[in-house]
Amino acid sequence: MDRLEGGDASEPITRRRLLGTAGTGTALAVAGCLGGPGSGDESAEDDDEGADAAGGNRYGEDLVDHPGDEPIAFLEGQRCPVCGMTAKNYANWYCQLAHENGKGAVFDTPGCLFAYYAYQPIESPVTAGWVTGFETRDLIDAMVAHYVLVTDEQATVDEPMGPNPRPFADREDAVAYLEEWEAEDLTEDDVIPLSEVDKEHAEIYRGNRLP
Repeated sequence: MDRLEGGDASEPITRRRLLGTAGTGTALAVAGCLGGPGSGDESAEDDDEGADAAGGNRYGEDLVDHPGDEPIAFLEGQRCPVCGMTAKNYANWYCQLAHENGKGAVFDTPGCLFAYYAYQPIESPVTAGWVTGFETRDLIDAMVAHYVLVTDEQATVDEPMGPNPRPFADREDAVAYLEEWEAEDLTEDDVIPLSEVDKEHAEIYRGNRLP
């Protein structure tokens, strides 16, 4: 699927390691947002549920209308609810999710998508999504994609918001990428579907941007 625009050698990062690497993810999120729109004072206080006293969280402030039947265009003025950056400016990384109730969110990176998915601001379930394939740079189905959990800071220094999971449409391609990635010693356990993304992954990728 074509992308849409508005007019235009460390050990494997398995679930056993996720909590141990959370602190690293926090530092990376700070370093990755250099000079981007909305990159100012947006760190939030973290709690166990990522919720405020009203039961919601700040991710709900930047929701957009989303029918969920197909990807919507990435437009100026649409802000990533996690980092505040304009998703449209990051065509090699942007992605989006749709809720059952007709609302959704667009993201500049899959790392931000992970954080949002783990800390969803509304009770309506996520029913659809699209993410930019790492190799194809086209939008693929986020709900069935396979994500390679890379986290190395130095090898991803040029990425927006720091390290990002790599989305692939086919698991075979994701597993093949493990052999290409030399910065970390990853295994097939480091390839997961979106349904397995949880708060531990959110802490790794966007530790200082949690609601």
